Amino acid sequence: MLDDFMVRATLAGIGVAFAAAPLGCFVVWRRMAYFGDATAHAAILGIALSLALSISVFAGALVVALIMALTVNLLMGRGYAMDTLLGVMAHSALAFGLVAVSFLSGVRIDLMAYLFGDILAVSRTDLAVIWAGAGLVVALIGWRWSDLLTATLNEDLAYASGINPKREQLVLTLALAITVAVAIKVVGVLLIAAMLIIPAAAARPLSRTPEGMAVVAAGIGSVSALVGLRAAYVFDTPAGPSIVCVAALIFAALSIVSSLRASAQ
Repeated sequence: MLDDFMVRATLAGIGVAFAAAPLGCFVVWRRMAYFGDATAHAAILGIALSLALSISVFAGALVVALIMALTVNLLMGRGYAMDTLLGVMAHSALAFGLVAVSFLSGVRIDLMAYLFGDILAVSRTDLAVIWAGAGLVVALIGWRWSDLLTATLNEDLAYASGINPKREQLVLTLALAITVAVAIKVVGVLLIAAMLIIPAAAARPLSRTPEGMAVVAAGIGSVSALVGLRAAYVFDTPAGPSIVCVAALIFAALSIVSSLRASAQ
C-alpha cells in the first residue's frame, strides 16, 4: 500500500493535521500566529545547516526552530511589543536562511519544495518521521492539556493552582518546533502557520468545548489534506498550497454559516 505515492502523501497530510490541530487551538487562543511564523521561518536556516553538515533535514530544522522559539520566549517582555518582536524575528530568520542556502556549493537543493512543501515526494522514512513527530506532539499536548488550558485562560489562576505558566509556554514551544520540523515536507515553511491556524479557527464556531475544538480541527485539517491532494492531482496545482486553499475555503464557508445563524437568532 505504501508503494503508492498518493497513499504516502495522504497519510503524511493526515499526520500533520493531527499534530497541528491541538497545537493550533492554543495558537488561536493565545493569539500566537506570529510566533508560529517566526518558528517556521527559522526552519529554512536549519535546512541550510543540515545540508551543509550532511545531517538529517528534520534534525536541523527541529534544532533551529526550537532555538528560535526559545529565543522568542526569552525576549518576551524586554521592551518591545510582541507583534513587533515576532515580526522582526520571523522575517529576519527567513532572510538569513535564504542567504545561507545561497552559500551552499555542490549541493542540489529544490528551494521551492522547502518553501511550499513537496508532499508528493514523501518517502516511507519521511512518513515514519511525520507520524512519530505527530504522535509525540499529541502525547505532549494531551499530557499537559489541563495545565495548558489553565495557563491560557488566566495566568493568575494558574499560579494559584500551582501551575507555572512559563513552563507550559515551554511545552508549547517544544510542540511547535516538532510540528514545524515534521510539516516542512508537507506544506513547506511558508504555509506551516496556515495549517496551524486555519483548521483551528474554522473549528471554533462548531465547538462547545476546548477538547471538541481540537478534535474538529483535526477533522478539518484531514479533510483539507484529502481534498487538497485530490484537487492538486486533478487540476495539476501545487499540493501544499492546494491543501491550504481547501482549509481556507472551509473556514470561509463555516464563517458565513455561523454569521447567518447569528443574524437569524
